[in-house]
Amino acid sequence: MTWAMTELARNPRVMKKVQSEIRNHMGNRSVISLEDTEQFHYLKMVVKETWRLHPTTPILLPREVMSEFEINGYTVQPKTRLHVNVWAIGRDPDTWKDPEVFLPERFMDIEIEPKGQNFELLPFGGGRRICPAIYMGTSMVEFGLANLLFQFDWELPEGMSVEDIDIEEAPGLTVNKKNVLILVPVKF
Repeated sequence: MTWAMTELARNPRVMKKVQSEIRNHMGNRSVISLEDTEQFHYLKMVVKETWRLHPTTPILLPREVMSEFEINGYTVQPKTRLHVNVWAIGRDPDTWKDPEVFLPERFMDIEIEPKGQNFELLPFGGGRRICPAIYMGTSMVEFGLANLLFQFDWELPEGMSVEDIDIEEAPGLTVNKKNVLILVPVKF
């Protein structure tokens, strides 16, 4: 959620669009339910785009090759350990147009889901060893973001501009922000 809020703060147009989707759907109701999140299609695109640029785990757990195969002219032998670089896949210019740009609309007309079957987007890994918390993680991020964006407008601290928002990543096995995100909530 931190990376999503960071990208939304850096992209006010996207923030307004996703808030508009949520607020128009909610009308006069004051409490978002988990069922409501199924209707927030643009929010889902925001989450996918966040995971594309900021996967929680940049390199998946190692996998062992079971049978020989060839890729890009290289023969990979059985028992070879492979490490999948999800961070690089999400920024591959052969797969993604303008890969460094936060653009949730790129998911509008394509059926790429983070459920491990589309190898362009693997925030939870894929195949038989996909993260078992995929559904809980997805639900919690969508539900949490929906509530934050529905209940509050978000502003930068006084004297800070969008260009001042830091997106530096901390080193480690997971991709966290190196520096905290500071936003000012204004009750909607």
